Amino acid sequence: MTTLRPARTGTPARRRTLSRPRALALGAVPVVALPAVAGFAPLPYSVARPGQTTDVLGTHGGGEVIAPSGAAVRKTSGQLRMVAIQATAPDAGIRVGDVIEGWFRKDRAVMPLDAVFPSGMSDAEVARHNAADMKSSQRAATTAALRFLHRDPDRVKVRLRLDDVGGPSAGLMFSLGIVDKLAGDGSGGDLTGGRTIAGTGTIDADGTVGAVGGAPLKMQAARRDGAGVFLVPKVECAQVRPAPEGLRLVAVSTLKGAVQALRALAKGGPVPGC
Repeated sequence: MTTLRPARTGTPARRRTLSRPRALALGAVPVVALPAVAGFAPLPYSVARPGQTTDVLGTHGGGEVIAPSGAAVRKTSGQLRMVAIQATAPDAGIRVGDVIEGWFRKDRAVMPLDAVFPSGMSDAEVARHNAADMKSSQRAATTAALRFLHRDPDRVKVRLRLDDVGGPSAGLMFSLGIVDKLAGDGSGGDLTGGRTIAGTGTIDADGTVGAVGGAPLKMQAARRDGAGVFLVPKVECAQVRPAPEGLRLVAVSTLKGAVQALRALAKGGPVPGC
């Protein structure tokens, strides 16, 4: 579930890859109060940055991210990239200097630890919690996609492989990937239109797209990795403007709406923006 790397702090630390913190309160750090804190005392904050992106239509960890069976599978072009953030772990030993640096950098966000990780949990417990969130998200994404396509879940099975990222916010992109692999745009073409499209959003079994945290950081990761379009939950539009240069925002609230938007985008038609 997690990717551990050295964090840039004064002491050895770790950074956790997450597809969604529980409630990412960007910019919610009282900087003016920091000088009153001992300069070398660890602070109860986490520093997040843009993380990895993964093409759900491609391969990862030695196998296909989305592997349907029991139905014909299309050969796709273009990319559908889910996006994660990286957040320093609870034992990272965040200091005043880390917080101040994160506050003034556009590619960092500083937030309370309990807004990122379930409080009172060890690192191992957090890892298990996030892995469970990911598995639950994958089940909901599969159900939503098969319902949208009117496919029998007793006949069509989907294996999803993405073990080094936790949390539920890849749900939308998983569903879109399943739709593209099984049906494309419904007219013989690719749902992506050959583009590199990134996005974020939880999904329920009925296809409802939910809000996530860290969307501004995720947009930076998406643009860095070549995306020209970013799907974002409609309820978060106010948090993501302005978008990075060259990245078009598309607002979505349901799987059906996301599919319709991508179909329109491929044909040069109007799409709901933020």
